[in-house]
Amino acid sequence: MLAENQNDRSFISNGEVDTQLREIIQLIRKLVRARELYTKELIKKYQLSASQLHCILVLNEMGPLPPSKIAQHIMVNSSTVTGVIDRLEKKGFLERMRNSKDRRVITIALTENGTELANNAPLPVQERMIKGIRALTERERDQIIQALRTLTEMVDTTKSNLSPQPVSAPIM
Repeated sequence: MLAENQNDRSFISNGEVDTQLREIIQLIRKLVRARELYTKELIKKYQLSASQLHCILVLNEMGPLPPSKIAQHIMVNSSTVTGVIDRLEKKGFLERMRNSKDRRVITIALTENGTELANNAPLPVQERMIKGIRALTERERDQIIQALRTLTEMVDTTKSNLSPQPVSAPIM
């Protein structure tokens, strides 16, 4: 399929490709920048990271969960979620509960302060995107999905090859 795509694009001159590459990279950077600005706003206004707020929002939506389930929902590893939980517990937004005879089994729940924050927190960047994406046609959403799949396959860390590769496009 990649060969087919390359053949389909053979009519594009190098100048046009370079212009397209710059625009693609610029748009990706704009998305990354939006998340960075959102994170800075959270830290400044609420003294929270995006992962911490995401944890609070997940617990508000789903109710008490074990740390492993929180990690799955906020897409971080177990050691990272432990730090997130520790910091939120110190701030009084959540608590660890031991409801089992096995004291090693814990569940994380929001406190009243955590629930209040969840109900008044700004929408995460992805929620803003979701609102816009819902307004698109099915065809437009499918095009975005395909483009993002292609990009994520390019940077898939499970297939990572860390050896130096020649750069054929200008670094922007």
